[in-house]
Amino acid sequence: MANKREFPLDKTRNIGIVAHIDAGKTTTTERVLYYTGKVHKIGETHDGASQMDWMDEEKERGITITS
Repeated sequence: MANKREFPLDKTRNIGIVAHIDAGKTTTTERVLYYTGKVHKIGETHDGASQMDWMDEEKERGITITS
């Protein structure tokens, strides 16, 4: 029996956000997650509360290292 996907592949979209340092990529990503209902609170980079910045070094430095 084949595994049924939770989200159908034809409904899946992958996007990439590419920009210069401090251009607002993480801020944009946080808003996308919030407005699409994936998170219930907008995380702020300067507070160390963004979804994208989960490593301690990212929170300390206020930058996103991994993607």
